[in-house]
Amino acid sequence: MTTTFTGDALPEDTDDGSVDTLTIGRRIRQLRTQRGMTLEELASAVDRVPSQLSMIENGRREPKLTLLQAIARTLGSTLDALLESEPLDERATLEISLERAMRGQTFLALGIAPFRIGKTVPSEALAAMLALQGEIERLRDERAATPEEARRANVALRRLMRTQNNYFADLEEHARALLAAVDHPGGPLTQRTASDIAAHLGFTLHYVPDLPQTTRSVADMKNGRLYLSSRLTAKGDPRTAVLQALSSRILGHTEPTSYAEFLRQRVETNYLTGALLIPEAHVVPFLTSAKEDRAISIEDLRDAYSVSYETAAHRFTNLATVHLGIPVHFLKVHESGTITKVYENDDVNFPTDRLGAIEGQMCCRKWTSRVVFDEDDHFNPYYQYTDTGNGTYWCTARVEMSSEGAHSVSVGVRFDDTKWFLGRDTPNRGVSKHSVEVCCRRAPADLESAWRENAWPNVRTPRTLLATLPTGSFPGVDTTDLYEFLEAHAPR
Repeated sequence: MTTTFTGDALPEDTDDGSVDTLTIGRRIRQLRTQRGMTLEELASAVDRVPSQLSMIENGRREPKLTLLQAIARTLGSTLDALLESEPLDERATLEISLERAMRGQTFLALGIAPFRIGKTVPSEALAAMLALQGEIERLRDERAATPEEARRANVALRRLMRTQNNYFADLEEHARALLAAVDHPGGPLTQRTASDIAAHLGFTLHYVPDLPQTTRSVADMKNGRLYLSSRLTAKGDPRTAVLQALSSRILGHTEPTSYAEFLRQRVETNYLTGALLIPEAHVVPFLTSAKEDRAISIEDLRDAYSVSYETAAHRFTNLATVHLGIPVHFLKVHESGTITKVYENDDVNFPTDRLGAIEGQMCCRKWTSRVVFDEDDHFNPYYQYTDTGNGTYWCTARVEMSSEGAHSVSVGVRFDDTKWFLGRDTPNRGVSKHSVEVCCRRAPADLESAWRENAWPNVRTPRTLLATLPTGSFPGVDTTDLYEFLEAHAPR
C-alpha cells in the first residue's frame, strides 16, 4: 500500500482502520520484538526517551513523520511497511480491537476505564471481552426503539387484540381475584379501595412534590414504597395513578427486553387498571341493560364509574364484542389530525402505511374524530354517520385536553349496530373515502394549482413521530434522575 500526504503529521484515525495510531504502534512493537530490541534500545537509537516510544507503541501519541522514518530505518523496515493497514498477527489484531473498544461508547456507558493490555493477558481473554462487547452493542441496537420498530410493534399488538376481540380473560381474572382479596363489594372503585389494594400488595403510598419528570410513579421494590405526585392536576384521577403503578407488580412484569415487550406491558397495565376501575362482573349487567333499552352511552359509563371518557371508551371496547355481540372501533386523534391510538374489529377502513400501521397516519378530515374539533359545543357528545367504501359507520366522540394538546376520543360501530346506542338519531353525516387520495390527503385541484408553488409551511408534526424514540429498558425515563430520587427518599 502506498500512502501519500503532506506535512509532518500522520493522517487522523479512520473508521475503516486503514491508518491509525493503534495499528502503527502495534506494528512498531512487533518489529522491535522480532529484532530482539528493548524499548530502551530503540529509544536510544532514535534519540527519544523510552516513555515517549511507549506511548507511541500503545497508540496514545501520534508520531511525527520524521520520527516514524527514523524508527523504520532503525528497525530495518520502510515507512510504507509501518503504514500497512493489516496487523502482523492475530494477537495484535485482538489488542488493537480491544483498545478501540475501550475508547468507544459501550465501555464508557458501562463505566469501564481503559486498562493496559499486558503480555500476560491470554489471547482467549481478549477474544472473550471483544465477544461480550459485540453482544452488548447488538442488544443495544436491537432495543433501540426506532419509529419503524414502534410501528411494527403496534401492528402486531393490534392484530393480537383483534383476534381476541380486545378481551383478555387472564387480565379479567387478575382483576377479579384482587378485588375479592380486598372485599370490594362491587360497583365503582373508591380511592380507599385503591389504597387497600396497595396495602394488600405490600406497598405504602407516598405523595411527593419532586417525582422525576419522566415518570408517572416510582415503585421502591426494596422498601415497599410507592411514590406518586402530590401535584395531581384537576383532571387527574388518583385511583388511576395508584392502579397503573401497581399493575406491573400484579402482572409480574420484568424489565422489558424490546420495545414490543415494553408496549405490550403498557397495554396490559392500562387494561388491568380499567378492569379494576370498571369491574366486569358489575358493568356487564349495566351494559346489557342499556342494550336492552337501546340506550348504550359511553358518557353514562363514564359517569357511572367516575372515570375519564377515554377510560370508559377503552373499557367498552374490551367488553362490547364478547358480552354484547357488537364489533367496534376506537380512535384517539391528536388535534394535528394524527392518529395516536386505534383498535378495530368491525372492518372499518383506516389509513395505513406500508407496514400496516395506523398509528402515525393522518385521520381523514371527514371522519368524526376530526370533525369534532370544529364543534363549538364540547360539553355534549358529538355523533356522526360516515359513509365509506366499506359501508356506513356511526361514531360518538369527545375532545379531551392533555399535556400534549387536545385529543379526540371516539367509539364507533357499523350502521346495523347503531340501533343499540343513544345518539343514533343524529342528523350529522359525512363521506370518507380513505382509498381515494383526493378525499382529503390531497387538496382540490384548483387550490393545489393556485398555491402549490407559493406555499412553504413550517411543519408542526408532533416531534415523537419524527424522532427516534429514546432507548433503554423504559424508553424516555432518565434513570439517573430515577435512582437519585429513590436514594433521596429511601427510609434511613
